Amino acid sequence: MSLRTKDDAKDWVNNAVSFYKASGKRIGLAEFTNPNGMFVQDEMYIYVLNLKGTMLAHGVNEKFVGEDFSELMDSDGKKFIKEIVELAAKDGKGWVEYKWYHPVTKQWLPKVAYFEKIDDLIIVSAVYKQ
Repeated sequence: MSLRTKDDAKDWVNNAVSFYKASGKRIGLAEFTNPNGMFVQDEMYIYVLNLKGTMLAHGVNEKFVGEDFSELMDSDGKKFIKEIVELAAKDGKGWVEYKWYHPVTKQWLPKVAYFEKIDDLIIVSAVYKQ
């Protein structure tokens, strides 16, 4: 597992936004949900929310697509998806920190997500904090 930084998450989202602008919504969401696609690399992946907190694309678990994540909480009870949606609606882009289960270490670790709103979508990527 390579160590990722906040800059990696931001670059990943910027690349996803560029891909979305070039290819359109249908192709973009399909690629963001492709576990073997260009937006999944070790622990890095893209997920996409609508402005209500419904998952529209997820790089590592396509079963999440169509599910309402607006009330999802981290291990401390923080509704981080709701925070992402609210900040995206207000500011267009930004950062949210939360704790998430790490599949390798089997621990709840701090994670930081970068997101950017484009059209009616919120494109997100997150990294575990080092």
